Amino acid sequence: MRRLTTDGSTATDSAADTCAPFPAFERIPGARTCGLILLCDHAANALPPGYGSLGLPKAELERHIGYDIGAAGVTRMLAHRLGCPAVLTRYSRLLIDPNRGEDDPTLVMRLSDGAVVPGNRHVDEAEIERRLARFHRPYHDAIDDEIEAALAQGVVPVLLSLHSFTPVWRGLAQPWHAAVLWDSDPRFTRELIDALEAPGDLIVGDNEPYDGALRGDCLYRHATLRGLANTLLEIRQDLIAEVEGQRAWADRLAGLLPEILARPELHEMRAYGSRTGPIPPI
Repeated sequence: MRRLTTDGSTATDSAADTCAPFPAFERIPGARTCGLILLCDHAANALPPGYGSLGLPKAELERHIGYDIGAAGVTRMLAHRLGCPAVLTRYSRLLIDPNRGEDDPTLVMRLSDGAVVPGNRHVDEAEIERRLARFHRPYHDAIDDEIEAALAQGVVPVLLSLHSFTPVWRGLAQPWHAAVLWDSDPRFTRELIDALEAPGDLIVGDNEPYDGALRGDCLYRHATLRGLANTLLEIRQDLIAEVEGQRAWADRLAGLLPEILARPELHEMRAYGSRTGPIPPI
């Protein structure tokens, strides 16, 4: 067997395919009758046995390129407050990005925000398939299982994906406290933006600093193609880097989401299509 070493080269090792067990996802159980499933695609910066640090210094993995700082804490606290289910990844986005389609060229990053990733430098199709099978697909299968379980109980769930973004990007300060990213289904998004803006203490981006229409990403795959109401909430990392900030955001969201989720139109399957191009009918 050939394996990647931490400096990105390859080596022969008969035990390469028998790495110690490494769970791809964390599932937080909850009442599906809440009508909400929380997702956290970039929850962790861990790497499984056999991959070392991908050749990166620890400090690089602790930056935003390694994971979405603070997002996991907000997700866990919010799931606890609402009593709803959640699914989170356990591995770094640098290993393979679960918020990208399997054919996306940025699925495995060789260069991320100025940092060369040595362990990804010589990744070939066989290694990408290996990472898809061990880490990417199990996470998405867990999401599908949670959705199917809700539907089996007669509940059409809403999907909320929690992320975080860096306060400074390419030398420019990002003024938004939070950003709501979405494709074509406005049901959940418009309500969430209005609720976040209502107190007057937040600058909320509407599809900025990033656009929420990304073909093949997590919400496209699990919500857009199914006609489920959904949105992606990005929180600025300096606001949730510490536990106090995570708790404050979990409290804020727990205070406004139940009223939004009570709207019956959010719990209907509706085909809104995608700004990325045609999609199959529901």
